[in-house]
Amino acid sequence: MSSANTPPSSKRASNAASKTSSTGKTAAKRTTRNSSTKTSSTKATTKSSTSTKSSAAAKTKAKTSKAQPVATGVDHESLASGVARQIRYGLCSTEKDQSQLFDALALALKEQMLDEWRETRLKDNDFKQKQVAYLSLEFLMGRALGNALLNLDLTEQGRQVLAQYASELEAVEEYEHDAGLGNGGLGRLAACFLDSCASLDLSVTGYGIRYQYGMFAQKIVDGYQIERPDYWLRDGNPWEVRRAHRTVSVPFFGHTHTYEDNTGRRHHVWQAGQTVLAVPHDMPIPGYRNGRINTLRLWKAEADDDFNLAEFNDGDYTESVAAKNLAEQITMVLYPNDASENGKELRLRQQYFLSSASLQDLINRHLDKFGNDFSQFSANNVIQLNDTHPSIAVPELMRLLMDKHGLGWDEAWQITSSSVAYTNHTLLPEALERWSVPMVAHMLPRIMEIIFEINARYLEQVAHQWPGDCQKLAQMSIIEEGPVQHIRMAYLAIVASFSVNGVAALHTKLLKAGLFNDFYQLWPEKFNNRTNGVTPRRWLAYCNTQLSTLISKRLGDDWVTDLSKLAALNAFTADHQFVKQWAEVKQANKQVLANFVEQECGVSFDAKMMFDVQVKRIHEYKRQLLNIMHVIHLYQRILSGDTQGMVPRCVLIGGKAAPGYAMAKQIIKLINNVAHMVNSDPVVTPYLRLAFLPNYNVSAMEKICPGTDLSEQISTAGKEASGTGNMKFMMNGALTIGTLDGANVEMIEEVGEENFFLFGLKADEVEALKPHYNPSEIIARSQALQGVLNMLEGGHFNLVEPNIFDDIINAIKDPNDQWMLAADFDDYCRAQQQVAKTYQNQSQWQQMSIRNAAASGRFSSDNTIEGYRDHIWMK
Repeated sequence: MSSANTPPSSKRASNAASKTSSTGKTAAKRTTRNSSTKTSSTKATTKSSTSTKSSAAAKTKAKTSKAQPVATGVDHESLASGVARQIRYGLCSTEKDQSQLFDALALALKEQMLDEWRETRLKDNDFKQKQVAYLSLEFLMGRALGNALLNLDLTEQGRQVLAQYASELEAVEEYEHDAGLGNGGLGRLAACFLDSCASLDLSVTGYGIRYQYGMFAQKIVDGYQIERPDYWLRDGNPWEVRRAHRTVSVPFFGHTHTYEDNTGRRHHVWQAGQTVLAVPHDMPIPGYRNGRINTLRLWKAEADDDFNLAEFNDGDYTESVAAKNLAEQITMVLYPNDASENGKELRLRQQYFLSSASLQDLINRHLDKFGNDFSQFSANNVIQLNDTHPSIAVPELMRLLMDKHGLGWDEAWQITSSSVAYTNHTLLPEALERWSVPMVAHMLPRIMEIIFEINARYLEQVAHQWPGDCQKLAQMSIIEEGPVQHIRMAYLAIVASFSVNGVAALHTKLLKAGLFNDFYQLWPEKFNNRTNGVTPRRWLAYCNTQLSTLISKRLGDDWVTDLSKLAALNAFTADHQFVKQWAEVKQANKQVLANFVEQECGVSFDAKMMFDVQVKRIHEYKRQLLNIMHVIHLYQRILSGDTQGMVPRCVLIGGKAAPGYAMAKQIIKLINNVAHMVNSDPVVTPYLRLAFLPNYNVSAMEKICPGTDLSEQISTAGKEASGTGNMKFMMNGALTIGTLDGANVEMIEEVGEENFFLFGLKADEVEALKPHYNPSEIIARSQALQGVLNMLEGGHFNLVEPNIFDDIINAIKDPNDQWMLAADFDDYCRAQQQVAKTYQNQSQWQQMSIRNAAASGRFSSDNTIEGYRDHIWMK
């Protein structure tokens, strides 16, 4: 598979083909489209010919907030000829199997985007619009083919082209690997944001790492999670373009020395012990039918020398390639297991590699336009840190500005603190990055010096704010004291950023009141909220074509770029014909999901049963354990003959546990063992079925969310930052059972508590209960919970594996259980009974489903990005 630029032979063929009349028509269409784009751009440029920071912001805010679709520049004939050309010349193939057709169609689509991609980059390099660098260690892109076809308005043309080869689009799409560039919600959010930025015509470049292997491919063997390599690049990546001329060099190890020049100015020089080349590979991010093609730039680590020829000639083959192997390890695997010191070191190398390469690229673009004049750098650029992972970018930007470009500390700090913005995604202190000072000093000696200097100057501000309060100095210091000093990377990000935002109203409130309260007292103006969202293009228009078609027949298709228009669906809840059609679409989607579950899990789901789904990363705070406790409760009821009023349900759980997370892996084992007992009992299966979906990913979610009746969003209140799966399910008409946590709070505000199944302690109640939490008392009062624990303690689900679930049993009974499983169990069961009662009234259920979809407009990532644009990036 070709993974670089179009081969010369293809270019020659393309030039020859351009003489044909059909391609001539296409060229005319493209010229018209580009002319239209240029005209609007020229008007905007004219209005801001004397642009400053404030006028640029005003211009951006004045722009229409929603994407404006325009005519496409591609027709069926040019796409068909492109596919044929790629098969013949690009792939040099005589075969036309599904895999070859995928490669050819992807390459032809990329070719169609090249002109507008190039024009977008040229326009952005003029800096008429503020440039945003979005730094993220994860971009969970999923498959690109279907999304590109949708955004380029070429889906039907793609189907027609493939029909010429007796193939269907859905079959060809299955041959695309999910890009292994992310793990969970953080990476998928970044992917949604890139789509919205392009669709809103914003100049945003995503910067990430081109991991050769994803986190892992999950297999289930005897109920246990087994990790296998996820070599997603095995067959190449047809979407990427290698930009070798933009390669930069990233330093590691070595030492620093200082000297004074003849003016008395002190200079710092980092003599690196190792340098690694960062080679960019770009992927196109097409906006929704608006002519903008943004870029996701992924860095691949390569050695500056492939191997040591002298050592090779001496026969020391292993040592001759040692430097190459060490360099390439950096971008080998997403999220190495950091349970070991070597794993931690590799993780830090990844974070610094991404940050340094991306900032050098950003500065090089600035130099190309403005030379060594950095006076307007922060007016022209924003560096958005997606979570704490890339916060090492703060001292790296200082290093580049001072050591490479000759700026003084004060000038460099002014630029840094005016350019960097930080998004926090977690309320769990243990999830925040902390690196040991000795490790950083050894690997990144100059960076460690700069961090110490940042901390010393910042602590002077703390001392002025709280004079004589040594405890306050210690608890707010970037450097955490102890037997081994550690760097609190989240603190570093807050100190250096002009904006610090949470990702849901409750999350931001808890950050300000708890985790970062000291910083909020010092700099209240920095803190703001930007509730997360998901792109309606992929998560409704693309993944649920039947429902999107039904909606468009009633509302038109403007909702694809303005999801608030779905609110008009509320008017149809009394339309019996529409409600019936809505239910029919859901039933069809459930059958698709049932087929998928049987294929992947070997479990037969009956589409007439309620589909109850929880898919997300396996973690104790997300409480898959609470879900499986309820399944055991239902199982017990069925065995005892207590089935009156019970609604038959199929429960689907999916997600990956981090390789070093023993408890999460035990929960996966319990789910699978319970599933075996449930699904093998003919008395139980008419009422209850359970499946664990292995290797949950974006492509799986595209089948899951359209077919889900009940979405489980049951994290312990105060623990989930936002959640985005909840939004995808809501957008597709699923009803939610959940706690007052994360974005659930805002979902209830939109749809009303009467259309949401709420249960559990609130965040403040969780905190109040902790000091005197007594699960034993709760268990003694709860017959249902006693029954669940009796089955677990009696070994019913591990008859030939004694004691394997003891840690889970002990966790439920533990007075220090911060996840409050026992405390919320009975209320969760109550809410589930309300779910069953409501589901029995299908007319009411479908009306509630419509209301949920209608209320999802607030959770479009377009809205979220408009908030970033207006209140962070362009202000």
